[in-house]
Amino acid sequence: MRKVINKQLGELLVERGLINLKQLEEGLNLQKERGGLIGEILVSLGFVKEEDIAQSLTAQYGFPYLPLNSYEISPEVIGIIPGRVVKQYMLLPIDKIGNNLTLAMSNPLNAHAIEDIELLSGCTVQTFVSTSSDIREAIDRYYKDK
Repeated sequence: MRKVINKQLGELLVERGLINLKQLEEGLNLQKERGGLIGEILVSLGFVKEEDIAQSLTAQYGFPYLPLNSYEISPEVIGIIPGRVVKQYMLLPIDKIGNNLTLAMSNPLNAHAIEDIELLSGCTVQTFVSTSSDIREAIDRYYKDK
């Protein structure tokens, strides 16, 4: 059973003193204008580092951190989630054992993304935290022809 987390990533970063409310507001305004993921926007603005986000999620919620550069993912697992979906949510399927699908996500607080993946895959999702850069590189490697 997955624990329900109602806090947003921006709130967590403010609570941990990594950004202030003014920076969060600026990031959220930019997100409304351009779309995209709040974590990536805050990184692009130079307010926070990807590693800070990953460490915050790990410390606050106990999501395990998974660096992807040395991880090998089978084509069967990659085939579970379409490329457009992994890019939309900045996540990557890592492994499937029985009815459990393991994902690496830059923002595992995105309950909507997890629900979509559970519906799409018919699996129960377990999440790991990875940086957006790691996930983007892995998407480029595994989904380049998809």
